[in-house]
Amino acid sequence: MKLLLKNASVINPAQNLNEKEFDILIEDGIIKQTGKNLQLNSEEGRTIDLTGKIIAPGFIDIHVHLREPGREDEETVETGCNAAANGGFTAVACMPNTEPAIDSAEVVEFIKKKAANHLVDVYPVAAASRERKGEILSPMAELKDAGAVAFSDDGVAIKSSSLLKRALEYSLMFDLPIIEHCEDESLAGGAMNESINSTLLGLPAIPNVAEDLIVMRDILLAEYTGGRVHIAHISSANAVNMVREAKKKGIKVTAEVTPHHFTLTDDAVKTYDTNTKMNPPLRTKKDVEAIIEGLKDGTIDCIASDHAPHSIEEKEMEFEYAPNGIIGLETSIGLAFTELLHKKLLSLEDLIYKYSINPRKILNLEVPLIQIGYKANLTILDKDVVWTVDKSKFLSKSRNTPFDKRLLTGKALGVINNRKMFFEGKFHNI
Repeated sequence: MKLLLKNASVINPAQNLNEKEFDILIEDGIIKQTGKNLQLNSEEGRTIDLTGKIIAPGFIDIHVHLREPGREDEETVETGCNAAANGGFTAVACMPNTEPAIDSAEVVEFIKKKAANHLVDVYPVAAASRERKGEILSPMAELKDAGAVAFSDDGVAIKSSSLLKRALEYSLMFDLPIIEHCEDESLAGGAMNESINSTLLGLPAIPNVAEDLIVMRDILLAEYTGGRVHIAHISSANAVNMVREAKKKGIKVTAEVTPHHFTLTDDAVKTYDTNTKMNPPLRTKKDVEAIIEGLKDGTIDCIASDHAPHSIEEKEMEFEYAPNGIIGLETSIGLAFTELLHKKLLSLEDLIYKYSINPRKILNLEVPLIQIGYKANLTILDKDVVWTVDKSKFLSKSRNTPFDKRLLTGKALGVINNRKMFFEGKFHNI
């Protein structure tokens, strides 16, 4: 089948394409022709007029929990990929805190097989240690050969500094990053950020320094070993500054931030809505301002959702006992456009770096090119459409979001990848 995309503004900073308007003809999943005034008979295929819309290289979310194997009641590889497509992503990297953990080639291969025929590419992140216990190093070479793109004990920091040192040394041989959930467990265990709000609400708290200590440890070990460390869901002002200073010294450290950490503060917890409970917790206005500055100056490399599905029953527990995490694949781009683009904090080109180019560079993945002869891997965007979040229409299996009924400006209209298209709420073969 042929597909003609007409009149869109095409942006790919990796090719110096900056809102250049032209048509794109796709056949059998490959870009066959680009130019002005291309035509396609209806018998040959489908034409979509994208006047006023944007085409970008396919977006990737490098921090997603697909829950399979082990918690298929919350999410599966298929439903998570459906949510990703609906949110505007052509690829995700899935985290290893499954049951069992992604600590063997068999589990990596299981996940890749589950995703093999989907529009959305799935890249497994393997556990850095066996069962994510922080005691015995995982078989990293075997996991890399099976298809793992990074290593992490996600959900917790790698407990032993000695083990982290060895993990960084081994991962250096493969040029793959260690992704760290930065939190000192001896200082953690609370339900929200330590602040005046935690005192007023009477909730046990997690101080910023719990994150800062592990960020500093990881930066020092990255400097010592020459390995690459990626700071997941950075949330504290001090942590952002430490990453900034480390980059100035040439240390191989990168960082991501979630939309909820640049959109919400711990004031949101005053409702006791368990959908405002996540780890790291929502921080103060000062931390949010530091995060936005980090996004603007390049300290924070990319935006990732930390998509964490939970069942309704689990999230209906008392705040202190409810599990951490929210889903984010289907609201991420809308929140970024609303809070960053339309407030003139980041440009459209900046966001394409944060969602498409930088995250792929972190994982050593090829950045999609929008040119003849290359596979069509595209995200279609409307930066000006106004829409209301409706969690009942999500394609994720779970509904745990604090953004239901929120008015947003800008979203993804569709995605194209692997000879498939998701557009107007439906999957199509192309």
